[in-house]
Amino acid sequence: MSNVAIGFTGIGIGLILLALRVQIGVALGLVSFVGIGILLSWRAAWGIVTAIPFNFVGDWNLTAIPMFLLMGFVASEAGLSSGLFRAMRILLSWLPGGLAVSSVGANAVLAAASGSSVATASAFARIATPEMLRYGYHPGLATGVIAAAGTLGALIPPSILMVLYGYLAEVSIAQLFAAGIVPGILTALAFSAMIVVRCLLNPRLAPKVEDRFTRAEKFAAFQETWPLPVIILGVLCGIFVGFFTPTAAGAIGAALAILLGLLRGKIDFAVMKRATEATLMSTASIFLVIIGTSLLGKFMAISGVPAYAASLLVEFGTTQLMVLLAVSLLYIFLGMFLDSMGILLLTMPIILPMAREAGLDLIFFGIILVKLLEIGLLTPPVGLNVYIIKGALGDRVSLTTIFKGVGWFIAVDLVLLAILVEWPVLVTGLPSLMF
Repeated sequence: MSNVAIGFTGIGIGLILLALRVQIGVALGLVSFVGIGILLSWRAAWGIVTAIPFNFVGDWNLTAIPMFLLMGFVASEAGLSSGLFRAMRILLSWLPGGLAVSSVGANAVLAAASGSSVATASAFARIATPEMLRYGYHPGLATGVIAAAGTLGALIPPSILMVLYGYLAEVSIAQLFAAGIVPGILTALAFSAMIVVRCLLNPRLAPKVEDRFTRAEKFAAFQETWPLPVIILGVLCGIFVGFFTPTAAGAIGAALAILLGLLRGKIDFAVMKRATEATLMSTASIFLVIIGTSLLGKFMAISGVPAYAASLLVEFGTTQLMVLLAVSLLYIFLGMFLDSMGILLLTMPIILPMAREAGLDLIFFGIILVKLLEIGLLTPPVGLNVYIIKGALGDRVSLTTIFKGVGWFIAVDLVLLAILVEWPVLVTGLPSLMF
């Protein structure tokens, strides 16, 4: 059996293990260890397996991940995000489908603080969805908007997926953050516009909510909400102006969240304990996946699969559009079965050489990948955000209803994806101006 055949066999076995619910880092690490042992020697395989985890744990650039996670968990545990939905509701409830539009706005702000789509969706599944259902909103709209708006956590900076992509592709994380701003805002606006149009055409989707807020209520809502925008602006402005690196920005964001929580009397030992434990668990899970996929990258490089895939691409044509089409189809397919981080890390050893061969701008390519991963969080049968909503609501809304509800948002995402591919300046324009 040739080296390339061994490489593809390893990929197949890895996918089978994933289908059997083996943890992705364990599955890919095990396949890679055996594959490298067959291709080189068991001593070489053991040497690689013992070296890579240490290199990752000791890499300063990756400390941005636990720091951004800590920032998000502190903000959530300290209640800094609890007033977001109420504040957005005061601003936007007059619109058709105002509660759903408010959910999009609140999700966008929390996404910028947490950097995690799953965390964002989980938070608002318990805050906003029950409120919409109480006012008679169609269950598909009330659940679909939270599942879809939660994906903004992957695109609006700071984003954990962008940190990982920037590290693996060896591109500027600050430029990736800047590149994600316009597509993130466009996505939030497009979701909101679609909701308003649908509710205008079919008012039964979202009965009019006649809320009247006093000046004191409005002041209280915005007083409760202001710390989160301060944290986000402080982190992003510091990165873009050059005061500190994205790695240091995570630590500064976490420190700001803790400081503002202390000043508002929202943080005590129990809160910090919960936030720290959640950060450690999430970081360990992410690093295990990174280590497994890094081992896979070594295995793929030794087997020659990326070079073989690139040679096939040359035969069919190395146009940028063809690469983007192939990657889009691959990501939408994998999104039906795997989580977004697993997809990104699993495919990077193969698709990154293809992107370089085609001459794609790697900042632009990274944003397109993140956009595709957003869609993967919604597509059946394993749309992770859909299951987050289902888990939060129990039997109140069926899984089929939620998937039907997110269908409209998937359609909007696909249209936006086509627009970004057609006008890449929407992605590359802001970074080129700022850096």
